[in-house]
Amino acid sequence: IASLSTAMKPASKAVSFKAANVAAKKTNAFQVWNPIDNKFFETFSYLPPLSEEEIIKQVDYIVRNGYTPCLEFSSPETAYVKSTNTGRMSGGVTCNYFDNRYWSMWKLPMFGCTDGAQVVTEIKACTKAFPDAYIRLVAFDNVKQVQCSLLLVHRPTGAKDHQSPEKRSVA
Repeated sequence: IASLSTAMKPASKAVSFKAANVAAKKTNAFQVWNPIDNKFFETFSYLPPLSEEEIIKQVDYIVRNGYTPCLEFSSPETAYVKSTNTGRMSGGVTCNYFDNRYWSMWKLPMFGCTDGAQVVTEIKACTKAFPDAYIRLVAFDNVKQVQCSLLLVHRPTGAKDHQSPEKRSVA
């Protein structure tokens, strides 16, 4: 009974102040996204570029879940949807229509891939062939016939549409 009565006592002022201080610090963690030269593409594009080891871990996750890795690439002019580079449908026919969802595929999907290093080798080959293109890794579910995840694995060297994490917020 003594432990029950102790558990039901109100928190001391010191604990309450500490909890309030932690809450205030969390509030300061909110950021205002700066939309100028700060484009995001797919999953993880808010992070700094992934290392080869991190890409391999993502491929291992894709393969472990039964998905097929696939690489796609696009020029900077068409990689991001804008009204100036996209033909749009008019009228009521636009339900479930997504502009610019499909990029050019690098080779065929990597059916049977079991090793992330295989994908990294293909990323390097695609980067060598198209150094000024964006390259993304797609996780494809061949049973449901859908893309399950996409993540950017290469940005062009001269890309100026991305900010480092410390410059992404205006507040």
